[in-house]
Amino acid sequence: MAKKAVSKHGISIRLSCEVYGISETCCRYHAKLSDQTGRVAAWLLRLTQAHKRRGFVLCFLHLRNVKGCVWNDKRVYPIFRELELNLGIKPRRRIT
Repeated sequence: MAKKAVSKHGISIRLSCEVYGISETCCRYHAKLSDQTGRVAAWLLRLTQAHKRRGFVLCFLHLRNVKGCVWNDKRVYPIFRELELNLGIKPRRRIT
């Protein structure tokens, strides 16, 4: 909202953040992407395409134990979510 106010009304970031009651650092922060992020994303895509029924835990354990990825789950899970791999629809078992 603060960034929209800056572009729409031409006011400073400091003033718009003060009006909305948020920190200036929230508006000015830009995430840094590293080379490892792309590699982990590529491995996650390959794993989920090869083994469609694997969830995050199995993919993460494979990356850590087999591929030697040193990231913890708190850094891998946002990549997993961003790639929308957590939205897999699993078929229900029918009881007849």
